Amino acid sequence: MCAMSGGRYRRSSASGGPPGAVRAVLGTEDGVRIEAMYAPCTADVAGDGRVDGGAHGRVADPAPRTAVVVAHGFTGSVDRPAVRRAAQVFARGAAVVTFSFRGHGASGGRSTVGDREVLDLAAAVRWARSLGHRRVVTVGFSMGGSVVVRHAALYREAPDARPDAVVCVSSPARWYYRGTAPMRRLHWIVTRRFGRAVGRFGLHTRIYQHDWDPVPLSPVAAVPLVAPAPLLVVHGDRDPYFPLDHPRMLASAAAEGAAELWIEPGMGHAENAAGEPLLTRIAGWAAAASPVPASRSRGAREGHT
Repeated sequence: MCAMSGGRYRRSSASGGPPGAVRAVLGTEDGVRIEAMYAPCTADVAGDGRVDGGAHGRVADPAPRTAVVVAHGFTGSVDRPAVRRAAQVFARGAAVVTFSFRGHGASGGRSTVGDREVLDLAAAVRWARSLGHRRVVTVGFSMGGSVVVRHAALYREAPDARPDAVVCVSSPARWYYRGTAPMRRLHWIVTRRFGRAVGRFGLHTRIYQHDWDPVPLSPVAAVPLVAPAPLLVVHGDRDPYFPLDHPRMLASAAAEGAAELWIEPGMGHAENAAGEPLLTRIAGWAAAASPVPASRSRGAREGHT
């Protein structure tokens, strides 16, 4: 385990996770303790479980290698099976950082459902860079998808915390959406005292009891600020939470060539619905994505494979 406060982490013993994994407690800018795990690229792990080139999850020469930071959805955590499955696929070609947002898993604090979670993601990206990775890609699912977009916009001028590419999967485009039954249930959980009790004891998620003040920048308003980091928007055509106008709004808000939109036939919602073939394609996009030229005009390309 590692512990971190005031922007620094301390190593102790590693436990759990894949071979070569390191667990940590990261400190956010507002003082919340976030549980996290670093797993090296599986190509760097020797057969005996050691990491080639050094201990504690640091590869011999990580600089040319990408680190993928995974941001889970609401009620997820670093140890949820769907998060671990995604991390396992991404680790075939990159190091992977997973973490639990505030109010989730063993992290401290309370969930603000996409607002202050940008601070949690910034701490995870800084950790990846502190381990020597010069290139970091953020991949977010559902609530985590809205967080990776807003984080990229808000931290674009922070070299130690900004992403080099961004992937949002099953993300909302705008706040307060209640157009589907699952989203009406989610709003009940978040806004009602009894609902928050259900969240705490039934969903193992501790939810902040006050309304947003001020209302944070929406994902669709954040998209134009993401470049020069390229953006991939992924959404299923059977998503029960957010219909297809959400991903299309996100993609169309980007500069021309700055965003790519994949509409996935038959896919449901977020990490639980993302199968290995899709995760593999996302990993391939993350590895190949390059910065967006500043001269690009508005627009986005839509397609799927």
